[in-house]
Amino acid sequence: MNATTSSVASVVNDLIETCRDGQEGFRCAAEDVKNTQMKELFTKYSQQRAGFVAELQKVVARTDKDPETDSSFLGELHRGWINLKSAVAGGDEHAILAECERGEDSAVAEYRKALQTDLPADVVTIVRRQATEVQSTHDRVRDLRNALATAKKNAP
Repeated sequence: MNATTSSVASVVNDLIETCRDGQEGFRCAAEDVKNTQMKELFTKYSQQRAGFVAELQKVVARTDKDPETDSSFLGELHRGWINLKSAVAGGDEHAILAECERGEDSAVAEYRKALQTDLPADVVTIVRRQATEVQSTHDRVRDLRNALATAKKNAP
């Protein structure tokens, strides 16, 4: 293994922050969206990210480094979740979906960046699986946003 335990811990801790940001963003969206199906979907995605965090924290713990336990304000700002609160306040489902998609754009980018680093094979397997699920979530949110925009456009 070429990767040092410090570099593995650093890369994985960055993903933990990304997942914490997503967990919080989806939780916030679930609490404030009116549509029951979206509420359930956002709750599911928030729980998914919590599971990712737990799995990634175990990876960091194996390196004898401290796993990240929080998201950072700068991480939230960078990933776009900070604007979700203002979208939610207006109750506009399209705006909420757009902010969720923007947050997921950043999450997808973070996972791609992590997969370009030198990680042990077992960690790559975990990160790749999670990256696939993050991309799937991004695509689902994007498709919902597009469908809602089309429905609004075609409404009388």
